[in-house]
Amino acid sequence: MQVRAAVVTELDGPWRTESIEIDDPHAGEVRVKMAFAGLCHSDEHLRTGDMAQDPTVLEMISGRGSMFPIIGGHEGAGIVDAVGPEVTALSPGDHVAVSFVPSCGTCEPCASGHQYLCDLAATTLAGPMISDGTWRHHWQGVDLNRMAQLGTFSDYVVVHQASLVKIDPWYDLRAAALISCGIATGFGSAVNRGGVKPGDVVAVLGCGGVGSGAIQGALHAGARAVIAIDTNPTKVERAMALGATHGCASTLDAAFTILPELSMGRNCDVVIVTTGVATGELIEQARSITAKGGGVVVTSIAPYNQTSVDLNLFMFAMYNQELRGTVFGSANPRYQIPRLLRLHHEGRLRVDELITHEYTLDEVQRGYDDLASGANVRGVVRF
Repeated sequence: MQVRAAVVTELDGPWRTESIEIDDPHAGEVRVKMAFAGLCHSDEHLRTGDMAQDPTVLEMISGRGSMFPIIGGHEGAGIVDAVGPEVTALSPGDHVAVSFVPSCGTCEPCASGHQYLCDLAATTLAGPMISDGTWRHHWQGVDLNRMAQLGTFSDYVVVHQASLVKIDPWYDLRAAALISCGIATGFGSAVNRGGVKPGDVVAVLGCGGVGSGAIQGALHAGARAVIAIDTNPTKVERAMALGATHGCASTLDAAFTILPELSMGRNCDVVIVTTGVATGELIEQARSITAKGGGVVVTSIAPYNQTSVDLNLFMFAMYNQELRGTVFGSANPRYQIPRLLRLHHEGRLRVDELITHEYTLDEVQRGYDDLASGANVRGVVRF
C-alpha cells in the first residue's frame, strides 16, 4: 500500500513528505488510518540526534548503525483500518489512540502494574516490528524506522496491537492525539510521579504542551498554588489562563518575587521540569526552589549522552529532597488515556486551548519551525 509520510533521511535533515510503501499487518499487528498527529518536541530530539542511540546498540536491534531514514510522530489518534491474525482486542472501525510506550500486559513491569515500563519498549526508538522482527515500512528500497515504533506522521500506520489504546467513539480524536503523549505525561508527572497533594505549592519549569498537562494535573490534585515558569511570556500567559496562579520567567524570579510571600520562604513542595530540552544546570535551579522534604520531577528529555548535572549535594541531602525521573508521567497508558479523555469530554481538562495551529502533512517542518520560534504551544497535523 502506497501512502505519504513525513520522514527525516539524515541527522539534522529537514522533515519532508515522501511516498512510502507499507505492508499489510502481520500477526498481532494493526493498520490505522490516522486522523490527527501531535507535533511533540521529542520528534525534534530525534531529528537533531539528542535521542540517537549508540551505533553499536542500533546495529544490534535494527541491523544498521543509524536511525535514519525514519518516519516521525509518536502522538496520534485514528481509526482501525485492518487487523492481522491473532488480534483479538481491536476490529476495523474501532477508534484508537497510540501509545509511545507499548504495553504487553505479561512482562514483569506490566504484571506488577507498571505498564509504562513494559519490556517491549526496549526497541521503541528504532528497529523492525516488535511482533516478529521484520519491516513493514519502506522508502526507495530501504526499510524505514519509526519514531517510538509508531511513525504517526503518515496517512496510515502499521503498528503492534500493544501500542494502541481503544477509546470510545464519542471522544474527540484531536484531543486523543495530544492526550496520547504530552498531556498525559505532564498530568502524570504531577499526580503520579510528583505525588502532588491538596495544599501543595508546585512549580512547573517549561509551559509548553507537557508543562500545560503538569499544571492541570497539579490543580486536579489539589495544589493551592502553581507557578508557571517560562522565558516565553506568551506561554506564561497561556498557563495562567489554564489555571496557574502565578507566572514568571525564571526560578530566580520565583525565588525572590513569588515564593517569599506565597510559601513564607518554605519554597515548593514539588517542582516539575518540562522544558523543551533538559540540561544539567536546570536540575540545581529546580532544586533551589524546592522545599525541605520536597521533590524535583524531571520529565523533559535530555540529549542521549547528557551525563552531568549541577546539584548542590550538601543542600540536597540536608533538605531531605528527592530527584525523580519519569516516563509517560509514571502512568499506565491503557488506564490513563481513557480517564483523561473522559475529563476532556466533560470539560474538566483543557486540551483544545493548547492547539495554536493545525498543519497538513506537508507542513510538518513549518510546524517545528513555529515550535522553535515560540509561535505555538502545540501544533497538530490533521489528515
